[in-house]
Amino acid sequence: MKTKLLFALLLFISINATAQFTIDGEFRPRTEYRHGYGTLIAKDADPGYGISTRARLNFGFKKDNYSFYMSLQDVLVWGENRQILPKDLNNSFAVFQVWAKIDFSETWNTKIGRQVLSYDDQRIMGGLDWAQQGRNHDAILIKHKKDDFLLDLGFAYNQDYDNISGFQSVGNAYNTKGFFSYKTMLYGYMKKTWTSFSASLLFLNNGFQNFEDDLVTADGISNLQTFGTHLNWKKGKFGASSNLFLQTGERQGKISVKGAYLASLDLSFKLSDKIGLGLGSEIISGNDAEAGETGAFFPLYGTNHKFNGFMDYFYVGNHANSIGLFDVHLGANFKISEKSGLLVKVLNFSGEKALPSGDKSLGTELDLVYTHKFKGFLIKGGYSHMFASDGMYELKGLDKGLAADTQNWAWVMLVLKPKILN
Repeated sequence: MKTKLLFALLLFISINATAQFTIDGEFRPRTEYRHGYGTLIAKDADPGYGISTRARLNFGFKKDNYSFYMSLQDVLVWGENRQILPKDLNNSFAVFQVWAKIDFSETWNTKIGRQVLSYDDQRIMGGLDWAQQGRNHDAILIKHKKDDFLLDLGFAYNQDYDNISGFQSVGNAYNTKGFFSYKTMLYGYMKKTWTSFSASLLFLNNGFQNFEDDLVTADGISNLQTFGTHLNWKKGKFGASSNLFLQTGERQGKISVKGAYLASLDLSFKLSDKIGLGLGSEIISGNDAEAGETGAFFPLYGTNHKFNGFMDYFYVGNHANSIGLFDVHLGANFKISEKSGLLVKVLNFSGEKALPSGDKSLGTELDLVYTHKFKGFLIKGGYSHMFASDGMYELKGLDKGLAADTQNWAWVMLVLKPKILN
């Protein structure tokens, strides 16, 4: 099937030579050493080590007032298949993106299909490019852009076709669960840009299918609303950005969300042509509500790896209804040469709510990322170290005496993006 699909695409290109085509790819192997990545590791546990590869082949087509894009993707873990296996057991081959954009005028268009939705600093909606599989949405967008004003309206309705008869009460039940997989989505996003300042507003409603004992409940859908603003200012050597978002409504399972919020402020200063400094903080509300309610905010479909430390202890498939977070961070970017740079970041973590013991302190993380550009490709590598406090052991459910003395993570990644036809 893969071969037939590629052949059909190439044939399509050959018989439409008058249109504008692009073909490019991506080859991204990454090796990781995990000894405390994502959560604390016990002293008697072996560290994890492995290699994964993301491979993409992207096709773009543009003619007259429409364009088409398809991105084919496979995520391979080295050694996942035995020798001479006739098929891929991982079943990771996928169409990562496939969409068409139709231009109604110079300022209005629609974009339909599987696509990446990414806005501002990707705190609430982002492409999650760090993850080898990335993040996409099946949606319809109505888009408007004129001068310095942007408006997007997005709609999504998800179905897994287990039962679509319509004559049964579960005919349109969406049986995909976990990671805030939604049945419906409706959002509006607008942004205005001035000379040194920009402001955006986002309103997002997600409908989640409700289940009880794996059966669809009579009341069907819980709707969660997330709304707020992203502000960005830059002038000369100084910069500042801020997020302020609220959540209300219901999470999946009819859990009422009350008083949930996220607020952040980041300041930047360009010390010289080779050194940039950053200082910031973020507070995310935690849960101390009654059963059936929560005050915890979750940043949903953002690129969460980008925030709260690269070791992914918070909001990366975890920490969804916990004590929240207060994150204070200090960073520096060093331009070592025209082709290389180093990021150094220190983050201190506390809970927004107290743990059962009354403790809030969680620990401090150190992140290092080195990048070197070569002709046609680049290499990135990183090292992170978690200096956990007593509260972190309590939060992660691991006795301090049973935990390894060192909690760290290291990785190296090659990024190669060939332009095949441009």
